[in-house]
Amino acid sequence: MSDNCIFCKIASGQIPSNKVYEDEHVIAFHDIHPVARVHFLIVPKKHVESLLTATPDDQAMLGQLLALAPKLAREQGLGEGFRTMINTGAKGGQSVFHLHLHVFGGGGKAETAMAAVMQ
Repeated sequence: MSDNCIFCKIASGQIPSNKVYEDEHVIAFHDIHPVARVHFLIVPKKHVESLLTATPDDQAMLGQLLALAPKLAREQGLGEGFRTMINTGAKGGQSVFHLHLHVFGGGGKAETAMAAVMQ
C-alpha cells in the first residue's frame, strides 16, 4: 500500500466508496466522475502504478481485472455491451497512479464522444 494513494486508501477502507465488488485481491467501485450512465473502476488492492510498471508477477491480477469486467458489467445492467479502458502514464491520460480498469456504458457523454470519433 502506498501512503499517498487514494485507491490504496479506498481499498483499505480508509476512504468510503460506492462499492460494486470486493475480494481479497480486488475492489470495484463507482467512479465519482462518471462519463456514462454506468461507470465503475476495477482496482487491484496491490499498489501497481500503471501497466508500464506491471511485471510478469502481476499476470494473474491483470487477468482477474479483465475476467471480472463482464461479470460486473452484467450485474450493473450492461449485459448488451460496455467499454473498458486503462489509461497508462500521464501522457496516456492516467490521473490516479494506481492501475485501474474503467468499465462504462449505458449511454452518456463518453459514448457520444466515442461514436463521433469512430465515424
